[in-house]
Amino acid sequence: MLDRVTEKEFYTEREARKTCNILFQAMDYIHKKKVAHRDIKPENVLLVEREDDTSIKIADFGFAKRVNKKNCLRTLCGTAQYVAPEVLDLHSPGYDQRADMWSVGVILYILLGGYPPFIESTQRDLFRKIRKGEYEFHEEYWGTVSTEAKDLISSLLMV
Repeated sequence: MLDRVTEKEFYTEREARKTCNILFQAMDYIHKKKVAHRDIKPENVLLVEREDDTSIKIADFGFAKRVNKKNCLRTLCGTAQYVAPEVLDLHSPGYDQRADMWSVGVILYILLGGYPPFIESTQRDLFRKIRKGEYEFHEEYWGTVSTEAKDLISSLLMV
């Protein structure tokens, strides 16, 4: 998916809806099996066919972990720009598969906006922004995107 996003620069809402619908279904399947992937990012969403953004497979389960109970995970892992705030919070009671949905929100933001929601020159500043959920919909890139799409992203990128 990373190559496709780079190639297209951004998706229309219709394209993003189709792709994310399949991604939501895949995440639902994984989560119903009580598995947290913990590294959802475009590089780990594989397109089965070159010209079809709706045939996808989730790859790289290297950080995946079984979730036996709510907030049972405590390992700091994942990819910096996609990691959920609860994973970064050393004082939290833990996290579970719901942290994957933050990563899906980051992917959806990238698909529609053409750039990541959290960008900083240092990892420390990046993690501070993520922990606080500091991002914005810049009018220049988001002016034509529907309120509903932005609301969906905001509900996924909730601290």
